[in-house]
Order: sequence, then structure tokens, then C-alpha cells
Amino acid sequence: MDTPLIFERPEQTVMPIQGETAFFPIRRVYCVGRNYAAHAREMGHDPDREPPFFFTKPADAVVSGTGDVPYPPATQDLHHEIELIVALKADGVDVPVEEASKLIFGYGVGVDLTRRDMQSEAKKMGRPWDMSKGFDASAPCSPLVPVENAGDMSQGEIGLSVNGDLRQKGDLAQMIWKTEEVIAYLSRLMRLRAGDIIMTGTPEGVGAIAKGDHVKGWVTGLPGVDFRLR
Repeated sequence: MDTPLIFERPEQTVMPIQGETAFFPIRRVYCVGRNYAAHAREMGHDPDREPPFFFTKPADAVVSGTGDVPYPPATQDLHHEIELIVALKADGVDVPVEEASKLIFGYGVGVDLTRRDMQSEAKKMGRPWDMSKGFDASAPCSPLVPVENAGDMSQGEIGLSVNGDLRQKGDLAQMIWKTEEVIAYLSRLMRLRAGDIIMTGTPEGVGAIAKGDHVKGWVTGLPGVDFRLR
């Protein structure tokens, strides 16, 4: 018997899966901060393998990474951060690193859009910076590619261009905390569930984007993102 609701249930946010008609239902979006040494340095931090830290975005912050993406209100300094996405197919608590890959459904490409001016002000005042990261349409993403079709995602180029100009370029091998380590560490903080996705951090070169800019992002072997800010 269905539980009675006072209004219609909100629509489930889903991600397309390359080559399939089924969709991946999103439960939570976890994001890893400063997971590339050069990016940590450009943000003014020591990258010497400090414990990973996490923030979240709402599931419905995920939108298609193709077409138009809205420029958010309340910022004059919107930044791009290209990231590898890991999607989970199984639950896990206290997952050993060597077992972490068993939770992975597949991979994708996403851009962590950030209201940098809002974030900087929140940091100065010692306040949370949820609103600088978790706003509407703050995670344009590609379709997911199942593990069996994705190949080796421990290495490979990751990059982003704006209006044809290269802004970010790195390699997945440069991640301070590798994908399996991230999953294992996060599973000690939260019960991971099927439907969770993890944005695994960004290489150096983050910067501002403006209305009308054409953004393309990629990871070798995966479908990329290709959108224009409106």
C-alpha cells in the first residue's frame, strides 16, 4: 500500500547510461575537495596527502551536460571544476580499499560549478559554503559508462576548455586519493548506497566563466560535457 502524501512525490533525478535505455537513479552526490596536488596549491593549501574531505550537492543539482546550462543568481564569479564521476551500484560500510571497486557501477564526467565569490566570503566569515556549491544546475554531467565498457579509469587525461581555450588539463593518475581509497574513506563516514555518485576532485586551472561561454569537458574514454551558459 502506498504511503499517502500531502503533495505529489518529487520527480526522481536520474542520469542516462550510454548504450542503454535504463537510467541511473541518483540518491546522493558526494564531492571530494582538493584531490589534485596542483589544484590544492592554487587554492592556497598543502597537498601533502591530508585526509580527504567532502561536501555534498543535492541530487537534483545534476543536469544534462549537453545544451544550455543556466548561469546562477547571486554570483559575479562563477568557476568551472572538471571532475571524474563515480557511480555506485551497491551499499557499503567500512569498505576495505581492495573491495571498493565492487561497489562501482560506472563512470562519467561532470563539472562542479562554484559561486567562488560566495564561497570565499563564507570562508572568511567561518560559515558553511553549501550555497556556493549546491545550487540549482550546479553539476552538469555526461551520461554514465558501465565499468565493463569504461576501461582503466586509474589514469587518462582530464581537461576542460572555455570557448576553445584550454583551461584545465591533468591526468587521473594525479589524484591524491585514488577512487577506491575515496570510496573506502567515505564509507567510514556515511553508509554508502546504490544510487550515490562521487565527484572525485579537479585538476589545476579552475577559473571564471560567464554567460554565453561555451564549456567542453572530457576524460579519456568517456563521453564528455559540452554546454553553453545562459
